[in-house]
Amino acid sequence: MSQVDPRQLLLPLDQIEPDLKPDPGSKAQAILKFFRLTKPQGPVLSDPKPEAGKKVVPGASRRFQMDGHTVDYVLRRSKRHSIGFLINDDGLRVTAPRWVTISAIEDAIRDKRRWILTKLDQRSERLARSVSQPLEWGEGTELPYLGRTITLRLGAYATGNSSLDALNGDLSVALPTDATAQQVRECVMKWMQTDAKRLFAERMPLYADRLSVSYRSCELSSAIRRWGSCSTSGKIRLNWRLIHFPLALIDYVIAHELAHLREMNHSARFWAAVESVFPDHAKARKSLREQAPAIFSLF
Repeated sequence: MSQVDPRQLLLPLDQIEPDLKPDPGSKAQAILKFFRLTKPQGPVLSDPKPEAGKKVVPGASRRFQMDGHTVDYVLRRSKRHSIGFLINDDGLRVTAPRWVTISAIEDAIRDKRRWILTKLDQRSERLARSVSQPLEWGEGTELPYLGRTITLRLGAYATGNSSLDALNGDLSVALPTDATAQQVRECVMKWMQTDAKRLFAERMPLYADRLSVSYRSCELSSAIRRWGSCSTSGKIRLNWRLIHFPLALIDYVIAHELAHLREMNHSARFWAAVESVFPDHAKARKSLREQAPAIFSLF
């Protein structure tokens, strides 16, 4: 890997923060469970009129106190006629009609508090168990990919190419079933790096256009202490491991680095530029920082 340009502005782990989602008992389940309720949203969100004095962003995290517990949840508005609850690896998600007030939604959460608190406790226990388990590379191994869990399936070596079935989340690895753990790890890493490069190439122009900036190039980075960097010459480097995160977190890093082409610092004007295209940047930074240890332990 080439040496970092001293004129670059780096996005270190303490500047950003993370979250995840795996299967009970697996390390991927542990990691993917870090993706709690922090799935920051870009500026494309729209929302119904908020209650007086309250700004409500669809899909954004909310927090309130209930029976001595702090409950975080993600609120999504829909055309449904009732309030629905879902607890998965990301935490509690509440779906409610557009016309239902926040007070009514939180009253409904209180009515279901026993079930909700029990499920959240079970989720935390699964996370604690799975974090301590080492990752074993082979058939059935689970990994976080774009904020969801994918499962490795060996035996696709005849095709010569690894491929992902987006519907069932199976990654067919181009290796025989008796491949060594090291071979599986290297093959999967190569696939993820290739996919990261493809995704970055798609997302970079979108945010460059929103920020009215031009970049010279975008290359992959394998750095251990930073998610991205930007040089004065317009060269952007993005850590390929970002491919593990939900798209919103990837977009934040991209917006962060491109904003440096307007302000090569971390001044108030820089953060104003970031916020203009990614309002939830503070939550994204927190999420990335929290998830960094789990993500960097994978490869």
